[in-house]
Amino acid sequence: MKPLTWQHGLGILGFALLLVGSVIGLVQAPPERHMGDVSRILYVHVPTAWSMLLASTFAFGWALASLWTGRERFDELLAASLEAAVVLAVLMLGTGMLFARPTWGIWWDWDVRLTTSLLGLVLLAGVLGLRAFVDEPRRRATWTAVATIVAYVDIPLIYFGVRWWRSIHQVQSSPETVSGGMVLPWRINAFAILFITLWFIAVRSRIEAGRRELEQTGEPERIAEAIA
Repeated sequence: MKPLTWQHGLGILGFALLLVGSVIGLVQAPPERHMGDVSRILYVHVPTAWSMLLASTFAFGWALASLWTGRERFDELLAASLEAAVVLAVLMLGTGMLFARPTWGIWWDWDVRLTTSLLGLVLLAGVLGLRAFVDEPRRRATWTAVATIVAYVDIPLIYFGVRWWRSIHQVQSSPETVSGGMVLPWRINAFAILFITLWFIAVRSRIEAGRRELEQTGEPERIAEAIA
Protein backbone atom coordinates (compact mmCIF):
# COMPACT_ATOMS: atom_id res chain seq x y z
CA MET A 1 0.00 0.00 0.00
CA LYS A 2 1.46 3.33 -1.08
CA PRO A 3 1.89 6.02 1.60
CA LEU A 4 -0.40 9.04 1.49
CA THR A 5 1.34 11.93 -0.29
CA TRP A 6 0.84 15.60 0.57
CA GLN A 7 -0.87 16.09 -2.79
CA HIS A 8 -3.52 13.50 -2.03
CA GLY A 9 -3.79 14.85 1.51
CA LEU A 10 -4.69 18.23 0.03
CA GLY A 11 -7.32 16.62 -2.17
CA ILE A 12 -8.89 14.68 0.70
CA LEU A 13 -8.92 17.78 2.89
CA GLY A 14 -10.43 19.83 0.09
CA PHE A 15 -13.27 17.41 -0.64
CA ALA A 16 -13.97 16.98 3.09
CA LEU A 17 -14.19 20.75 3.58
CA LEU A 18 -16.38 21.06 0.48
CA LEU A 19 -18.79 18.53 1.95
CA VAL A 20 -18.89 20.36 5.31
CA GLY A 21 -19.24 23.80 3.73
CA SER A 22 -21.98 22.66 1.35
CA VAL A 23 -23.98 21.02 4.16
CA ILE A 24 -23.75 24.20 6.24
CA GLY A 25 -24.68 26.30 3.22
CA LEU A 26 -27.66 24.12 2.31
CA VAL A 27 -29.00 23.40 5.79
CA GLN A 28 -27.84 25.91 8.39
CA ALA A 29 -27.17 29.16 6.54
CA PRO A 30 -30.14 31.52 6.24
CA PRO A 31 -31.70 32.19 2.83
CA GLU A 32 -30.80 35.52 1.28
CA ARG A 33 -33.43 38.18 2.02
CA HIS A 34 -34.26 39.00 -1.61
CA MET A 35 -33.16 35.89 -3.55
CA GLY A 36 -34.25 33.20 -1.09
CA ASP A 37 -32.85 29.69 -1.31
CA VAL A 38 -31.47 30.13 -4.83
CA SER A 39 -28.66 32.17 -3.27
CA ARG A 40 -27.21 28.91 -1.90
CA ILE A 41 -25.72 28.27 -5.37
CA LEU A 42 -23.33 31.12 -4.55
CA TYR A 43 -21.61 28.98 -1.90
CA VAL A 44 -20.11 27.04 -4.81
CA HIS A 45 -20.18 29.65 -7.58
CA VAL A 46 -18.22 32.38 -5.78
CA PRO A 47 -15.41 30.16 -4.41
CA THR A 48 -15.12 28.54 -7.84
CA ALA A 49 -14.71 31.97 -9.42
CA TRP A 50 -12.05 32.92 -6.88
CA SER A 51 -10.08 29.74 -7.54
CA MET A 52 -10.42 30.18 -11.29
CA LEU A 53 -8.80 33.62 -11.03
CA LEU A 54 -6.09 32.19 -8.77
CA ALA A 55 -5.37 29.25 -11.09
CA SER A 56 -5.09 31.68 -14.02
CA THR A 57 -2.71 33.83 -11.99
CA PHE A 58 -0.65 30.75 -11.12
CA ALA A 59 -0.46 29.96 -14.83
CA PHE A 60 0.68 33.51 -15.57
CA GLY A 61 3.41 33.24 -12.95
CA TRP A 62 4.58 29.84 -14.24
CA ALA A 63 4.59 31.25 -17.79
CA LEU A 64 6.92 34.07 -16.78
CA ALA A 65 9.15 31.63 -14.88
CA SER A 66 9.22 29.22 -17.83
CA LEU A 67 10.29 31.94 -20.26
CA TRP A 68 12.87 33.34 -17.84
CA THR A 69 14.52 30.08 -16.82
CA GLY A 70 13.57 27.54 -19.48
CA ARG A 71 13.05 24.93 -16.75
CA GLU A 72 10.77 22.06 -17.67
CA ARG A 73 9.20 21.99 -14.21
CA PHE A 74 7.66 25.43 -14.71
CA ASP A 75 6.18 24.34 -18.04
CA GLU A 76 4.63 21.31 -16.36
CA LEU A 77 3.07 23.49 -13.65
CA LEU A 78 1.90 25.92 -16.31
CA ALA A 79 0.06 23.21 -18.24
CA ALA A 80 -1.54 21.90 -15.05
CA SER A 81 -2.65 25.37 -13.93
CA LEU A 82 -4.16 26.08 -17.34
CA GLU A 83 -6.21 22.89 -17.20
CA ALA A 84 -7.38 23.69 -13.66
CA ALA A 85 -8.39 27.20 -14.75
CA VAL A 86 -10.40 25.84 -17.70
CA VAL A 87 -12.26 23.32 -15.53
CA LEU A 88 -13.02 26.01 -12.93
CA ALA A 89 -14.16 28.46 -15.62
CA VAL A 90 -16.65 25.91 -16.94
CA LEU A 91 -17.99 25.31 -13.41
CA MET A 92 -18.09 29.05 -12.74
CA LEU A 93 -20.13 29.78 -15.87
CA GLY A 94 -22.39 26.76 -15.33
CA THR A 95 -23.28 27.61 -11.72
CA GLY A 96 -23.62 31.25 -12.71
CA MET A 97 -26.22 30.38 -15.32
CA LEU A 98 -28.13 28.26 -12.80
CA PHE A 99 -28.18 31.31 -10.52
CA ALA A 100 -29.06 33.78 -13.28
CA ARG A 101 -32.19 32.02 -14.54
CA PRO A 102 -34.34 32.36 -11.38
CA THR A 103 -32.86 35.70 -10.26
CA TRP A 104 -32.34 37.64 -13.49
CA GLY A 105 -34.97 35.79 -15.53
CA ILE A 106 -32.44 34.76 -18.22
CA TRP A 107 -29.80 32.09 -18.63
CA TRP A 108 -27.29 34.42 -20.24
CA ASP A 109 -26.67 38.10 -20.91
CA TRP A 110 -23.80 39.73 -22.78
CA ASP A 111 -22.95 41.62 -19.63
CA VAL A 112 -19.35 42.75 -19.13
CA ARG A 113 -18.65 40.19 -16.35
CA LEU A 114 -20.25 37.29 -18.22
CA THR A 115 -18.68 38.23 -21.55
CA THR A 116 -15.15 38.60 -20.17
CA SER A 117 -15.56 35.32 -18.25
CA LEU A 118 -16.58 33.48 -21.41
CA LEU A 119 -13.71 35.12 -23.29
CA GLY A 120 -11.35 33.97 -20.54
CA LEU A 121 -12.53 30.39 -20.95
CA VAL A 122 -12.09 30.55 -24.73
CA LEU A 123 -8.61 32.06 -24.43
CA LEU A 124 -7.37 29.57 -21.83
CA ALA A 125 -8.81 26.63 -23.76
CA GLY A 126 -7.21 28.07 -26.88
CA VAL A 127 -3.80 28.04 -25.20
CA LEU A 128 -4.24 24.36 -24.38
CA GLY A 129 -5.33 23.72 -27.96
CA LEU A 130 -2.23 25.49 -29.29
CA ARG A 131 -0.06 23.46 -26.92
CA ALA A 132 -1.54 20.20 -28.21
CA PHE A 133 -0.48 21.01 -31.79
CA VAL A 134 3.21 21.62 -31.00
CA ASP A 135 5.37 18.50 -30.76
CA GLU A 136 8.83 19.91 -30.06
CA PRO A 137 9.07 20.33 -26.24
CA ARG A 138 11.08 23.57 -26.08
CA ARG A 139 8.99 25.32 -28.72
CA ARG A 140 5.81 24.01 -27.09
CA ALA A 141 6.84 25.44 -23.73
CA THR A 142 7.70 28.82 -25.25
CA TRP A 143 4.50 29.13 -27.25
CA THR A 144 2.41 28.04 -24.28
CA ALA A 145 4.05 30.61 -22.02
CA VAL A 146 3.67 33.48 -24.50
CA ALA A 147 0.05 32.60 -25.27
CA THR A 148 -0.74 32.36 -21.53
CA ILE A 149 0.68 35.84 -20.90
CA VAL A 150 -1.45 37.23 -23.74
CA ALA A 151 -4.58 35.42 -22.50
CA TYR A 152 -4.03 36.68 -18.94
CA VAL A 153 -4.86 40.22 -20.07
CA ASP A 154 -8.51 39.20 -19.78
CA ILE A 155 -8.28 38.06 -16.12
CA PRO A 156 -8.12 41.57 -14.55
CA LEU A 157 -11.06 42.53 -16.76
CA ILE A 158 -13.11 39.68 -15.28
CA TYR A 159 -12.40 40.85 -11.73
CA PHE A 160 -12.51 44.63 -12.13
CA GLY A 161 -15.05 44.85 -14.97
CA VAL A 162 -18.02 45.21 -12.60
CA ARG A 163 -16.25 48.17 -10.97
CA TRP A 164 -15.09 49.85 -14.16
CA TRP A 165 -18.32 49.52 -16.18
CA ARG A 166 -22.02 49.31 -15.48
CA SER A 167 -22.97 45.66 -15.09
CA ILE A 168 -25.98 43.49 -14.33
CA HIS A 169 -23.63 41.40 -12.19
CA GLN A 170 -23.25 42.60 -8.62
CA VAL A 171 -19.96 43.97 -7.29
CA GLN A 172 -17.81 41.53 -5.31
CA SER A 173 -19.18 40.75 -1.85
CA SER A 174 -17.18 40.76 1.39
CA PRO A 175 -17.82 39.57 4.97
CA GLU A 176 -18.96 43.12 5.76
CA THR A 177 -21.64 43.12 3.04
CA VAL A 178 -23.31 39.74 3.68
CA SER A 179 -25.17 38.19 6.61
CA GLY A 180 -22.96 36.67 9.29
CA GLY A 181 -24.54 33.24 8.84
CA MET A 182 -23.47 33.20 5.18
CA VAL A 183 -19.79 33.94 5.81
CA LEU A 184 -18.82 30.57 7.33
CA PRO A 185 -19.89 28.28 4.45
CA TRP A 186 -18.42 30.76 1.98
CA ARG A 187 -15.04 30.67 3.71
CA ILE A 188 -15.04 26.89 4.15
CA ASN A 189 -15.86 26.31 0.49
CA ALA A 190 -13.30 28.90 -0.57
CA PHE A 191 -10.53 26.94 1.15
CA ALA A 192 -12.05 23.64 -0.02
CA ILE A 193 -11.99 24.54 -3.70
CA LEU A 194 -8.56 26.14 -3.33
CA PHE A 195 -7.15 22.92 -1.83
CA ILE A 196 -8.81 20.84 -4.55
CA THR A 197 -7.32 23.14 -7.18
CA LEU A 198 -3.84 22.84 -5.69
CA TRP A 199 -4.24 19.06 -5.53
CA PHE A 200 -5.31 18.98 -9.18
CA ILE A 201 -2.36 21.12 -10.26
CA ALA A 202 0.13 19.01 -8.28
CA VAL A 203 -1.16 15.70 -9.63
CA ARG A 204 -1.60 16.95 -13.19
CA SER A 205 1.92 18.42 -13.27
CA ARG A 206 3.33 15.01 -12.26
CA ILE A 207 1.40 13.41 -15.13
CA GLU A 208 2.81 16.04 -17.49
CA ALA A 209 6.32 15.27 -16.22
CA GLY A 210 5.75 11.57 -16.94
CA ARG A 211 4.50 12.34 -20.42
CA ARG A 212 7.58 14.44 -21.09
CA GLU A 213 9.85 11.60 -19.97
CA LEU A 214 8.10 9.25 -22.39
CA GLU A 215 8.61 11.78 -25.18
CA GLN A 216 12.31 12.07 -24.41
CA THR A 217 12.67 8.30 -24.21
CA GLY A 218 11.04 7.85 -27.58
CA GLU A 219 13.01 10.62 -29.31
CA PRO A 220 15.98 8.43 -30.39
CA GLU A 221 13.56 5.91 -31.87
CA ARG A 222 11.84 8.62 -33.93
CA ILE A 223 15.18 9.91 -35.15
CA ALA A 224 16.24 6.41 -36.19
CA GLU A 225 12.95 5.89 -38.03
CA ALA A 226 13.38 9.21 -39.86
CA ILE A 227 16.93 8.29 -40.95
CA ALA A 228 15.83 4.87 -42.12
